[in-house]
Amino acid sequence: MPRDPLIALVGKPSSGKSTTLNSLTDTTAKVGNFPFTTIDPNRAVGYLHIPCACSRTTLPNNTPLSPSDPPPLQRRCKPNHGVCQSGTRSVPIELLDVAGLVPGAHEGKGLGNKFLDDLRHADALIHVVDVSGTTDAEGKATRGYDPSVDIAWLKSEIVSWVLGNLMQKWGGLKRRHTAIKATAVETLQGQFSGYGSTAAVVARTLDKLALKQPLQDWDNDTIARVVHGFVDEKFPTVIALNKIDHPDAGKNVAKIAKQHPPERLVLCSAISEVFLRRLAKQNYIRYTPGSEFVDTREDLLENGEEDGGGLRELDEKLKSRISNLKDMVLYRFGSTGVNQVLSRAADVLGLVPVFPVRNISTFGGGGGAEKDANGHEKAVFRDCVLVKKGSTVADVYRKIMGDAPLAFVETVGGVRVSEEEVVAVGKLDILSFKVGRA
Repeated sequence: MPRDPLIALVGKPSSGKSTTLNSLTDTTAKVGNFPFTTIDPNRAVGYLHIPCACSRTTLPNNTPLSPSDPPPLQRRCKPNHGVCQSGTRSVPIELLDVAGLVPGAHEGKGLGNKFLDDLRHADALIHVVDVSGTTDAEGKATRGYDPSVDIAWLKSEIVSWVLGNLMQKWGGLKRRHTAIKATAVETLQGQFSGYGSTAAVVARTLDKLALKQPLQDWDNDTIARVVHGFVDEKFPTVIALNKIDHPDAGKNVAKIAKQHPPERLVLCSAISEVFLRRLAKQNYIRYTPGSEFVDTREDLLENGEEDGGGLRELDEKLKSRISNLKDMVLYRFGSTGVNQVLSRAADVLGLVPVFPVRNISTFGGGGGAEKDANGHEKAVFRDCVLVKKGSTVADVYRKIMGDAPLAFVETVGGVRVSEEEVVAVGKLDILSFKVGRA
């Protein structure tokens, strides 16, 4: 059965990793029980923001009554897990807090062994980097440190770990490979499976390298190239450039931007996001996580909202802090960037949200589901699961129902679909599974 994706947060001490984790796992709305059976102490539940299916006006009977009205299904969207606000859905996703990141981790320094052991379970990494340059490699206070060094040594630690383990066994692996006439994928997967790899990951690695020599003829440089390629494929990494509001951040961001592809970089201020969410919980401001807008009582009164939306009065100190945060972060960068960190990691993994429903006509629970005065089901699109890009309808079914027999599958309009068809955003991502024998 396909397992849930797992995203690991890594970062040196004082990089803001814990604050980033707190901002990703917090939510200002009440949520249901987590959909995961167990959560280890070093695991948490984050919330990935996606466009919900309820906002699609192309769905049957989901045309707004007027341009200012939301689609009818949006009013009745009530997820079992997470929340849906104005068509933006918060989908739970497991996060792993990986501790012990210091130079020399592969040699056991710091919590090196635990760090690397935890890392093997991850599908993708979020590397939180202190882009202010005010902490050194070990997280101690300094000034003028080059944070691009942190990015380089994280990969170096992982490569050294994998390469060291592989080289210890290379002689025996090579002899066995030749003796049984195995493929390179089979031999390497036998070694890399301990890192949570699959044969498909190894095959993609070798395809990208396009090596001509057979495995038994690889020299040390070729083996190192294979390990580098494998680490890139198995541990795709999003770099969260944290503390962007610091005066020294700009020059460091500019340097890092020249060294790494833009799709892997996200500018963020985790402490700003935590601060705004805390004020929203205390009813001082109106703030949607990830938004560039913050409304105070005064703002709402100016906009004509009676009683200022019921918000509390701010003292001068809080007013000043909010004003500075708007200038230094929200207006300058468009948001705190925290939600984009998780969204970028999901993009790197190619995650596809799929909405399983019982009743493909109403998008609700069907049968005895509670209805409103108009005869519509009160709750629609109750569930959403995340699957990897390229997953088939059958993969989605096994993730939800396990080994139960499947009779047939329907999508929007009651159209039956094959188990082998591939799901994608906006294509076969609303499904109704009928259990039983065909």
